[in-house]
Amino acid sequence: MQVTLQKTGLVDLTFTAPPSKSFTHRALIAAALAQGKSTIFRPLDAEDTKLTAKALRMLGARIEEENRRLIVTGCNGLLPNREGTTLDLDNSGTSLRLLTTLALLCRHPVILTGSARMQERPIGPLADALPALGGSVEFLQKSGYPPLNVSGQLAGGPVVIDGSMSSQFISSILMAAPYARQEVSVTIPKPPASASYLDITISVMEAFGATVKRTGYEAFVVSTAGKYKGRRYTIEGDYSSASYFFAIAAVCGGKVTVKNLVPGSVQGDRRFLDALEAMGCTVTCGKDAVTVERTGTLNGITFDMATSPDTVQTLAVVAAVAQGTTTITGIGHLKFKESDRITGTADRLRSLGCGVEVGSDSLTISPAPLHGGTIEPANDHRTAMSFAVLGLYTGGITIGNSECVNKSFPAFWDLLRENRLLL
Repeated sequence: MQVTLQKTGLVDLTFTAPPSKSFTHRALIAAALAQGKSTIFRPLDAEDTKLTAKALRMLGARIEEENRRLIVTGCNGLLPNREGTTLDLDNSGTSLRLLTTLALLCRHPVILTGSARMQERPIGPLADALPALGGSVEFLQKSGYPPLNVSGQLAGGPVVIDGSMSSQFISSILMAAPYARQEVSVTIPKPPASASYLDITISVMEAFGATVKRTGYEAFVVSTAGKYKGRRYTIEGDYSSASYFFAIAAVCGGKVTVKNLVPGSVQGDRRFLDALEAMGCTVTCGKDAVTVERTGTLNGITFDMATSPDTVQTLAVVAAVAQGTTTITGIGHLKFKESDRITGTADRLRSLGCGVEVGSDSLTISPAPLHGGTIEPANDHRTAMSFAVLGLYTGGITIGNSECVNKSFPAFWDLLRENRLLL
């Protein structure tokens, strides 16, 4: 399905942010491992989170939907899966990575696989770390990549893991760690990619009763004394998804308010607001809402987005309409996402008239007169949504395979229509 965006003038709009995908994944996992029953309020209902829920059911957890809530009956640390369990996580890297270590808490070995693109996304650093904890990993096709067969039991102890490619490798170990036979001590020798997502992981773990000691992003110790306990848990709003609405205010001018956001959230993509402020926007935080307004010039900046990976493309399209050059740094790991978001973003911006230079860890965007065109997002939800924002500035941008937004934000196009931004 294709969607064509038309040029929009000044805006004055209010949206409600959808629930956080990252928090939903992690809350589902903690609840599935917990002792007792949990109720997860306002979970994100999207393709990726459905894949995690389906996989947890296959591993033996009971998850029921009721009035936009998820009722999860936990397994108290032992997932009673059947022999021959294969989890097809399609295109959800978060699901596959977080569930890999969880397989060591299963009664029987687990095969984890996914889409063709998923089988190109490396998981070697996590697989290399699991033997130190009692696991065994067999790659079924290509070494270092899914599909993989995970067996063994989570013994615990010290482990060193390279998270420079993805912090999800670290989160995978941390989330399962309360159920190891002995304390798990995780050492991270290099600065992890997207480190702020570890803050989300720890936040959810502690909310469900885990005990975690940490030294920055360099070391974590998870006690076996703090097991997860069933509880009532509400998912907060998602800054990654809200970024598209904030970007509309930046590129079109005017004001956008997004509700259902925690101003002091640990979500790293909240830093996108700092970038907009540096470019000349005004950012105002209320009790549960954030407003972005632009009345003057939008200026180019140099900005490190290492902890805000899911809003890099959003910032790139804002930079394309600014005055002056913008350099976005700290983004080398984005080549391993649903698509190669570094070269892909550069190629698509160039196709619309923008000047872009690609570095090993950066994008430099030089604004130039833009024109419409067709954007094929390569099944990448964030590519589709970020270039839709740019379409509201230039007009005449058509997004192909628009349904790929269902991965994280199924209501995206409907919300644009409701606010008369899309016919």
